[in-house]
Parts: sequence; C-alpha cells; structure tokens
Amino acid sequence: MSSALADEAVVKSSVISAFKIGSNETRFGPFEFLGGLEMVSSNHLFGSLSSIRFESDQTHFVGVLDTGQWMTGRIERDAKGGLSGLADVEITPMKNRAAQSFEGKGHMDAEGLALHGDRVLVSFEQDHRVDVYPNPGFETSRAIDTIPIPFQRRSLRSNRGFETVAVAPQESPLKGGTLIVAERSLDADGNAYAAILDGPLKGRLALAHYGDYDATDGVFLPSGDLLLLERRFNMAEGIGMRIRRIKSTDIKPDAVMDGEVLMQADFGYQIDNMEGIDAFTAADGTTHVVIVSDDNHSILQRNLMLEFRLVE
Repeated sequence: MSSALADEAVVKSSVISAFKIGSNETRFGPFEFLGGLEMVSSNHLFGSLSSIRFESDQTHFVGVLDTGQWMTGRIERDAKGGLSGLADVEITPMKNRAAQSFEGKGHMDAEGLALHGDRVLVSFEQDHRVDVYPNPGFETSRAIDTIPIPFQRRSLRSNRGFETVAVAPQESPLKGGTLIVAERSLDADGNAYAAILDGPLKGRLALAHYGDYDATDGVFLPSGDLLLLERRFNMAEGIGMRIRRIKSTDIKPDAVMDGEVLMQADFGYQIDNMEGIDAFTAADGTTHVVIVSDDNHSILQRNLMLEFRLVE
C-alpha cells in the first residue's frame, strides 16, 4: 500500500547461481539451493534488513529494517522460477505507540517480525518490546498495542535482545502461540532467554546457546517444528551461518530448546550477516525457505536473498 510517507527504492539485483563458491553443488543437508540475489539501491534507506515475511501469495513481502523502517515489495522470478529481482519496493518510517518515528537505532531498532492474521508483530532491541500493528494499514499506523515480555529489562542486553518473533501454526502444540527468542541475553546457565507470549503453553523457556552462534530469526514449519537461523561473527573465524531445527514437542514452558543443525556455512559460501528467515509452501507442495542478510549500511557487506527447497 503506497502512502505519502513511502519512499520508493529502485533495486538492482545480481543473480547468485551457486551457494558454495566455486562449486555446482546444489544439495546442502536437507536443503536444495534454488538461487539467490545480491541487491543494491541508490535509496540510502535500503539495507539493514532484519526480518522478512511473505504474504499468502508467496510473492509480496513485508520486512523491517533495524533503522526503524518498514520495507514492502514483491519478488520477481525468471522463466524457470528462480529469483530474478525485487519490484515495487517501498520504505516507510515505523511509528511507535505515541505515533513518533525515529530513523536509526535506539527507540526503533526493529529486529523480528511476524504476520499474525489482522496484526503485525514486531520485536525491538535496546528499547526492548514487542509492538502490535494493524494489518492492513501497518505502514502508516502507530503501534496499537504492546505485548508484555516476561523478563526484567535490566536482564536484557542492549543490542542482544529479542531478534526472533514467530507465530506457530494453529494445529501445532503451541496452537498459534507467539514465540520470542533472544539473540544473546543469557540466563544463569548460559542459555538464551525465550518465551511463549500467548496461547495454552504461555510461559518462559530458553534456547541452548553454543559458542559464538546467536539466534537472529526463526520460522515455524506447518508441522510445528521451528527453523532457527543463527549467525556467528568473530575475528578468528569470521562470519558464519547455520540453521537448527527444533521439534515442536520441545517448545514448551521451562524447557531448554535445542535441535539438530541442518546446515552450516561460512565465507566459502554466498553468505553475509544473515538475519532473516521465512518459509512457505510452494505451488508444488514443497517447502521453500528464504534467508536474507543485513548489510548494516556498510560498503563491506552485502544485501543477499537466498532461496532453498527443504527436502524432507
């Protein structure tokens, strides 16, 4: 939906045909690489994409930038069905409950996103909260509610808060409940804070935290299992990405969630600062997984979109 506040972003895309650099390999664990994009725009707001969710048509998407912006648009595909570009991209300032907009991190450091019926849920770091926006109309609306988080703010690290917000399928054990997972706000046992905010299993839980990998986003599969995207960055090992699968039965109050690593990649692959993940059921009935990166508005980083087929 266009508005007077929307800023059009013309995006130029280069197609990524191989996930592993220098290799024609397409299978990575249970993931089959379908293609990807490296994206640039002359619009200075484009970038810093923290989370992405596809609408029911599997073409239009909603994203949040950690600079306090909405990004909407649609993907384009080539004759073979591979990603070929983005179109109709618009960037709009987000508004808090007081209808104020703040460009840049701080009050509007948006990190997680979920489309939940007639609501859009957004998790914010630094000023830690989960705000609710109306859908449709989120682009121009102030936040209309805030969902309480069952943690004291002083226990949450400023830039390591709740990067993941995901809504479980209604048919799953969570019965449509909303899950949040912290990046690196850890409890006394070294596990990351997590909570189910609503539904019959409402309560606190945790995520097993290993080494330098931090949760950056997650998405529920139709089965109720969770695909969790995690990122690593340190000077010794560089950047890394992995995806863990957490069984639906392990997501419950007082549990420490853990799961099998399905895929792991480093700079030998086409990755960057991978922050967003979504999944949808394609027309042929298979599950497609899309992962996006946050370039931090740095000339040393890239905006990437990668698409895989999950081979069960």
